[in-house]
Amino acid sequence: MTHALNIVWNPSEGIDLGFFIIRYYSLMFVIAFGLGWYIMKHIFEREGESIEKLDSLFIWTVLATLIGARLGHVFFYDWEYYRNHLLEIILPFRFSPNFEFTGYQGLASHGAAISIIIAMYFYSKNVLKKPQMWILDRVVIPVASGAIFVRLGNFFNSEIIGHETTSPFGIKFIKDHFSPMDAVNATQIANPKDAYTAIATDPKFASLLEQVPVRHPTQLYEAFCYVFVFAILFFLYWKTEKRNKTGYLFGMFLVLLFSVRFVVESVKESQGGFESALGLFSTGQWLSIPFILIGLYFIFTAEKPLKV
Repeated sequence: MTHALNIVWNPSEGIDLGFFIIRYYSLMFVIAFGLGWYIMKHIFEREGESIEKLDSLFIWTVLATLIGARLGHVFFYDWEYYRNHLLEIILPFRFSPNFEFTGYQGLASHGAAISIIIAMYFYSKNVLKKPQMWILDRVVIPVASGAIFVRLGNFFNSEIIGHETTSPFGIKFIKDHFSPMDAVNATQIANPKDAYTAIATDPKFASLLEQVPVRHPTQLYEAFCYVFVFAILFFLYWKTEKRNKTGYLFGMFLVLLFSVRFVVESVKESQGGFESALGLFSTGQWLSIPFILIGLYFIFTAEKPLKV
């Protein structure tokens, strides 16, 4: 009974409305940003800030997240490819060997983190008219909640998976193992969706299903841990005076979130990047270390609350 809890993961693309499919990955992003706006609304109300400034914050954060995550993937993980395909950095197409619509498949959380920090500098200076650290100490709360849903989106997409495992919590990611063309060729079923379903459920294709390795669902590991990261930050802001210590919540966010990332990376499949040159750690782990150190610096140098 080693694999008693193992499941076969073959999700649909999304919610089919007949004329339009709401893809789960996109839906998770919408939920992440929507919940983030709701959380910040209550924070702004508590702090006596105008909701009009919140609308600007929403726009700045969305753009910073998407642009930063995209550029982070390009430069941290796949520069060897994109250096020869510069147009594909900004366009959702592949031009060689054949023209193909790909969407923006690569998004890196480290790039998003850097971009959000930069965006908050300009937002605080030009819109909020407060110190940058004031907004960073508060925006990390919705960012932590958003990270949960982004990883759930990765799970629906069967991407960012883990190493093979004998753990009862392992999952068979059919769509990671078989490309749509592979599934069609293996089953001789013309529709990829039906081909995947056949591999997952039809006893006739049991031998194909056996080929799919059981892997760590690292997306779920991260999402689960991020729930606690969010809960800790939420509690510290609403129930303690830590919110008055400049830089403390921002530092705590960096330490908690990127420590989770560092640990989970140890069972995650390689995403590429510069790890082969440095060795010892994965690219994601190397990128997490500076964030953790910076977070510790802010935690230990946070200003004490002013006595009234």
